[in-house]
Amino acid sequence: MARFLGIAAVAALALPGPAIADTKAGYDRWNSGDFFGAIREWRPAAIAGDPIAQYNLARAHQLGRGVPLDLKMAESWFAKAATQGHQPSRDNYGLILFQNGERTTAMPYVEDAAARGEPRAQYVLGTALFNGDIVKKDWVRAYAMMTRASAAGIGPASASLAQMDRFVPLDQRQRGLTLARTLETAASRPQLTDNMIGETLPAPRPAIGREELPASDTGAPPMPRPAQVAPPKAVVTQRSVPAPAPSRPVVATTSGGGWRVQLGAFGTEANARKAWSAVGSRLSGLSPNYVRAGAIVRLQAGPLRDRAAAQRACAASGTSCIAIAP
Repeated sequence: MARFLGIAAVAALALPGPAIADTKAGYDRWNSGDFFGAIREWRPAAIAGDPIAQYNLARAHQLGRGVPLDLKMAESWFAKAATQGHQPSRDNYGLILFQNGERTTAMPYVEDAAARGEPRAQYVLGTALFNGDIVKKDWVRAYAMMTRASAAGIGPASASLAQMDRFVPLDQRQRGLTLARTLETAASRPQLTDNMIGETLPAPRPAIGREELPASDTGAPPMPRPAQVAPPKAVVTQRSVPAPAPSRPVVATTSGGGWRVQLGAFGTEANARKAWSAVGSRLSGLSPNYVRAGAIVRLQAGPLRDRAAAQRACAASGTSCIAIAP
């Protein structure tokens, strides 16, 4: 913690006074609901190199508040702040890299964040460790990470932990619980610097599934890989941040399109149809498609005009969801 605060202090001292003032002015506008005004305050400071303004612009693009929802733009601003040692930006940079499909590049950031107690990163890393995906399979560490993520309120982590209980041997689960307690004691959760947008996002909904990985050599079926990283219910900050408004249903635009979103992979078409009945109301204007691939049925919905429309549909669905190109 002392190291993080020191980095933040050095970064602040290196910046000119007006940039810091604009960062605070933008934060005040954001808290009052003036998102466009906040962006006007932050953009010059972010361009000038203020990592807090860069972080806030990234979060605004991640939420689609005051600027278009654009995960690649969010990734870019997180990267700029992360290169300056801004720890919350490093954590979010790794998670959004993972969400944008750059899993191998993301994993060192995810592992670092998980070691410091970031619950979303622990959920992602726990899934990877269970499946042996990108990292070496390690069920003890996987169980520990998923236990911590579940305790922090990550809904999909609780579902994955229940699945682990069926396949991870008792002695490994016990060692995992011991490691989880050690992680809880050792973790130093990064604190948000004053004038930063907090991590108050909607509570995650359990994922309805996605295409599975190849079966593990231990006989346990792989857990779904997180397509979108589920945020915690809240992170305590020095100031309260208004909760985002509920997502509006997506209205599909088909002109020149052909994109789809994949909402899960299921053993039977009946289960895929049941999943659509749960999420279809959030995807107004889209039609379901049940695509058989071997022994599974993929639930897809469309058509959508382009990748951006598909990403908005995924965000509105509240599920682990991926965009499918024409």
